[in-house]
Amino acid sequence: MNVPVNLRDRRLQVVAILLIIIVLVPVVRYAVFIAVPAGNGENVRVLSFDKGATPRRIASELETAGLITSARLFVLHARLRGEAERLKAGEYQFSDAMKPAEILRKLVAGEVYARPFAVPEGYSMYQVAELLEGKRMFSRERFLAAATDPSFLAELGIQGSSVEGYLYPSTYAVTRSMGERDLIRVMVSQFDKVYGAGFAEEARRRGMSRHHVVTLASMIEKEAVSPAERPLISSVFHNRLAKGMRLQSDPTAVYGVRAFGGNVTRQDILRNTSHNTYRIAGLPPGPIGNPGRDSLAAALNPAATGYLYFVARKDGTHHFSATLEEHNAAVRRYLKTPAK
Repeated sequence: MNVPVNLRDRRLQVVAILLIIIVLVPVVRYAVFIAVPAGNGENVRVLSFDKGATPRRIASELETAGLITSARLFVLHARLRGEAERLKAGEYQFSDAMKPAEILRKLVAGEVYARPFAVPEGYSMYQVAELLEGKRMFSRERFLAAATDPSFLAELGIQGSSVEGYLYPSTYAVTRSMGERDLIRVMVSQFDKVYGAGFAEEARRRGMSRHHVVTLASMIEKEAVSPAERPLISSVFHNRLAKGMRLQSDPTAVYGVRAFGGNVTRQDILRNTSHNTYRIAGLPPGPIGNPGRDSLAAALNPAATGYLYFVARKDGTHHFSATLEEHNAAVRRYLKTPAK
């Protein structure tokens, strides 16, 4: 039985159309997948991928999190680009407004999610440890254990009993793969860069060791509320050291006991600790906090004054005096209790 030519042509046309649809639909779907993100940016997720995770597993987690619309097409895209085996382990932050190509790029580049952690100027290592624990980044106990480990201090080139003074105040990027020691290394490295570039030569010229400079700068940092007073406070400490007078710095009296909040008690002043400059002569054995650039500069460049005393005014600034009589008058004026 012969099939009419027109009918046969129509059948061929239908078959051709079906073949075109079969070919085009996946291509169009892939093109849409690549061009259109899964959402509008309201879905932001942090995902962690362990070392050895397969492309299929990573894609599946991305799809489950609503960050891509198809795990299968994501794997296909990675393979077509020759990057399926180049995905890096780590913790990543993605949003559903990101196109699959951008997600893939971050995974290949290893642009892991880093949480910012800021170390304020003057904070002690105890305060830094508490901040880290409060942000659920690290354990306070483990951080302080690393900060006082003699072998680790030797590795860092720190002569002292802890990293106090060398955790440079700045904002750091903390990744999931980092440990306490990794973060400390980064902080100390930043200190080394700043000190080496801006202060090491001046300290050598003045005959001051790095530890001496950092210890003095940490006291200036704790005492100074007004930045402009740093050189003046430095001058008081330099002048007292030159005369063999005890430094009698309030923040040293509470170091290692509690954070300095601006006031000390008689019990604090009489406490017999290694850093209490009411009880010891000269500088404390090490820093009492982590000074910033301006306090390091002030430690090396005190103002030229005859001041030997200062007392805090109500606004946080200080009254400076060259004689005990003048100082006691200022104490009566601002604190109502004369010095002894």
